Amino acid sequence: MTAIGRGQLHRRVSEGQTTTGGGGQKELGVVSTEARATADEIERANATGLTPVVFIHGLWLLPSSWDRWAALFEEAGYTAVKPGWPDDPETVAAAKAHPEVFAHKGVGQVADHYIEAIGKLKKKPAVIGHSFGGLLAQIVAGRGLSAVTVAIDPAPFRGVLPLPVSSLKSASPVLGNPANLGRAVALTFDQFKYGWANALSEGEAKELYEKFHVPASGRPLFQAATANLNPWTEVKVDTKSPRRGPLLIINGEKDNTVPWAIANASYKQQKHNAGVTEIVEMPNRGHALTIDSGWRQVADTALAFIRRFA
Repeated sequence: MTAIGRGQLHRRVSEGQTTTGGGGQKELGVVSTEARATADEIERANATGLTPVVFIHGLWLLPSSWDRWAALFEEAGYTAVKPGWPDDPETVAAAKAHPEVFAHKGVGQVADHYIEAIGKLKKKPAVIGHSFGGLLAQIVAGRGLSAVTVAIDPAPFRGVLPLPVSSLKSASPVLGNPANLGRAVALTFDQFKYGWANALSEGEAKELYEKFHVPASGRPLFQAATANLNPWTEVKVDTKSPRRGPLLIINGEKDNTVPWAIANASYKQQKHNAGVTEIVEMPNRGHALTIDSGWRQVADTALAFIRRFA
């Protein structure tokens, strides 16, 4: 590595540029913007004494995609914590400028990252996750770390068998090239429109694409695709854990990425748990239901469930 001053290195990492590849920030002893923001939110949550709500985003989004949700839940008397995935840039612009920071991130690494953050909270949180974040939320719940969990359009885990055509088509921009296993992959607008915004107007789809879409690690999609073939997969959930707590799965009726067949199969795996397990389908909604103009309906559904238990 070329010799650079510590101040220069700090600026480059804070802007989302890694210098040594995956995990490089920790190796260099530099605290990323994402880590600093998470630490501040955890400190604030512990100081308030309120029940924290941890929001977990999925692929192609950043923690800022939860900003409106965080404000709503704080108005309702909770305190919001929005950890990013490891090394997440602070802004969409930084993410697009340095897509390499997303490469190589796998489900196990990201799950451990969230578990570490949750372990610093003094009060057991409610956890809300979308897409791969919904999978991660269920992993967290299965380890007994969540008071109540909401998984929105959750990515499938080992034991979830349906493979709808629309889901395969949505994943094809990544799975179509084996080299994407070690890359960060951005969606074209047409790909985003099909997988995320098929239930929206062209204008709203373009607005969301420009405002929220960022590159994402290809690895989790390969891991999910092979989960039922790999007995050592990281894409697994302890659905029988007596410590899991109440769980709600929310699914968009028109979701091409995580259609009802996948969400319902996840529910069927989870409903054998002794804890409360429910599923709700949101009419006429696609995979962008957490960020589109109808986000409030989804957020209110999640809030009502969480209020029952936390």
